[in-house]
Amino acid sequence: MAFLGGVLLVQQLAALPSLGWALLLPPLLWLAWRRPRWLIPVFFVAGVAWTSLRAGWILQDNLAPELEGRDLLVEGRVDDIPKPTGFGQRFELEVTRAGRDGVPVRVPRRILLNSHGRDFQPRAGETWRLLVRLKRPHGYQNPGGFDYEAHLFRDRIRARGYVRDDIAPQRLDPEPAWHDIDRWRQDLGDRIRARLPDNEHAGIIVALANGDGRGLAEEQWQVLRRTGTLHLVAISGLHISLIAGVVFFIARWLWALPGTTVLRLPAPQFGAVCALLAAAFYAALAGFVVPTQRALIMLGVAMAGVLLRRRFPPSQLLAVAGLAVLVYDPLSVMAAGFWLSFAAVAVILFFMHGDRRHMPLAWKWGYIQWAIALGMLPLMLAMFQQLSLVAPLANMLAVPVFDLLLVPLTLIGAALLGVAPDVAGFLFGFAAWLLHWLWQVLTWLAEPSFSQWTQPAPAGWALIGGVVGVLLLLAPRGWPARWVGVVWLLPLFLVRPPLPAPGEVWFTLLDVGQGLSAVVRTREHTLLFDAGPRFGDFDTGKAVVEPYLRATGVRHLDALIVSHGDIDHVGGAESVLRALPVQTVLSSVPEKLPRAQPCRAGQTWNWDGVEFAMLGPDDVAETRRRNDASCVLQVRSRHGNILLPADIEARTEKRLVEQWGGRLRSEILVAPHHGSKTSSTPAFIEAVAPRHVLFPVGYRNRYRHAHPDVVRRYAERGAALHDSPATGALEFRLGAGGLDAAAYRVRQRRYWYAN
Repeated sequence: MAFLGGVLLVQQLAALPSLGWALLLPPLLWLAWRRPRWLIPVFFVAGVAWTSLRAGWILQDNLAPELEGRDLLVEGRVDDIPKPTGFGQRFELEVTRAGRDGVPVRVPRRILLNSHGRDFQPRAGETWRLLVRLKRPHGYQNPGGFDYEAHLFRDRIRARGYVRDDIAPQRLDPEPAWHDIDRWRQDLGDRIRARLPDNEHAGIIVALANGDGRGLAEEQWQVLRRTGTLHLVAISGLHISLIAGVVFFIARWLWALPGTTVLRLPAPQFGAVCALLAAAFYAALAGFVVPTQRALIMLGVAMAGVLLRRRFPPSQLLAVAGLAVLVYDPLSVMAAGFWLSFAAVAVILFFMHGDRRHMPLAWKWGYIQWAIALGMLPLMLAMFQQLSLVAPLANMLAVPVFDLLLVPLTLIGAALLGVAPDVAGFLFGFAAWLLHWLWQVLTWLAEPSFSQWTQPAPAGWALIGGVVGVLLLLAPRGWPARWVGVVWLLPLFLVRPPLPAPGEVWFTLLDVGQGLSAVVRTREHTLLFDAGPRFGDFDTGKAVVEPYLRATGVRHLDALIVSHGDIDHVGGAESVLRALPVQTVLSSVPEKLPRAQPCRAGQTWNWDGVEFAMLGPDDVAETRRRNDASCVLQVRSRHGNILLPADIEARTEKRLVEQWGGRLRSEILVAPHHGSKTSSTPAFIEAVAPRHVLFPVGYRNRYRHAHPDVVRRYAERGAALHDSPATGALEFRLGAGGLDAAAYRVRQRRYWYAN
């Protein structure tokens, strides 16, 4: 626990601490030798120093700024199975050589690439020479959103980019045989799909065989999320433990059959060795991804007790396994799987001690599912702000089917593919048939709206109280006042995020890259202006807007305004409409959205003492040009104004100045058309006179927004300039105390964030 505390301390810092922390270890070790209680600070300092060292090594493997956006010729091996996208493929490349204009250059060892077109189809394990353009990792930073930069950092990916076709990709000689495992995994998945043509569950069968979950449809992921069964379609610790346990008992029994073999090696030790080998093989099928590495380490610690012929308390085995995982990879704490796996095991150990160990098996299985759901409640709310209410029942039914039937059938089928393909096909088909019937039950459980509870992330003090409540409720019978645990749980659900005071406006420009999405909140109402872009099967409505609204406690939208039809503004609207009830939808392109009405100049309404006025479009001439037809919204309060002009250009700016004059004055202005040179005329800037100008742009976007001339105009006017790549989500509060501004990327800064 002390080592974990040191690791977590580093993960909260904006910059890595000096390795000088390690100098504290010798005196602390001397103190610990004299007084063992000093071992706690020894392990804490060791955690800080070890994490800083490992993270520092990764940060050193950076892409030089001068190489961003330049043509680079790289050679490397395709690492892991490529993922099909709407435009081509996405794959990781382990770089062995790189150059620019014939001169060797240093690039990160692991990079993430996108290829466009169907002609280039790399496969796992292949070696290629490619012309690429790279940039440093950079992701959206929003409250409640997914930290993509942390994800890339944890996976040691220090640059991403795309393959250019100026020079055709060149396949090089194959790598040594030990690289064939990824190629074999991809071939296994292809052969299973060939045996299950047009089967909707083929993706799940493949995922159980080789850990590749890319073949699952979004609807299937949604069912798994809503029923709390996501862990079943990955080669997780649960599946690895099952395989290891089965192999252990079978190998122990077979080794003991002759009788004389146990004189050379005890049967339990032989079973432990075979179990570890089987688990390692199954983990190899998943490409030794981080969760399988963690499961192997935990299993290795458990089997060490058998090999050493000693019995250890389960709590000690769990603690040693946790320490081993953290020493192997201290960045494991950045993955939700680390917390979920160790917490689940800890809950089971805590719940099953005492007389509960003697329950009938069926009762024990049901109680364990209930205990896991209750024990994981604070963690699930903290990490995902949602909780599956049907998870205990769904797992009670699905876990035996997956681990006792589907996984064995899939693995036996995979083993027989090369020698008896017809038999293998029958086994895959039987597994898919079983899954079909189980899926009917899971879909039925996922359908009701109450199957998943969603709420904002609880405050830290409420989480501590929630843990206390869980411990009380899971305490053994006879523990006094266990029911008080319910009281300790209440703050998790009853404490809500703060709201604006009457007459106040809270405005957030979300970080959606090269696009626009902004949220305006009053005391009782919420408005969303645009929903950001969509790229293939990814859209910021689902990835950014929905998590942000959930994190701030917004359960419905009073209005959604989609300024115009460009994909960087309307792209996420469909996801938002599916996720939340929306009372009113206004747009300059109402034909693109269900239940939408046209936005027109002159529309006004008042919410909680705050006036909303639509300033455009106002005539047919403007609608002939898409950008100039944008909805233009001004939010007016007694504490200040906000102007959202979307993508209007110089002509509409001139019309607004002529029509509204000084009424355009606003403290906050979202720069028209992302700061393009076609907008932000001097007359418009003079009329608005903004104190803060916001540029919603993407990191190193291809349009080179914001244009330097536009930036200079605003700077000469004395406005404070903000761009979303540098600030992340920008939050402004216009209230009685004045105008408060906060940049999420700055406020939540971590050492792995891009500068």
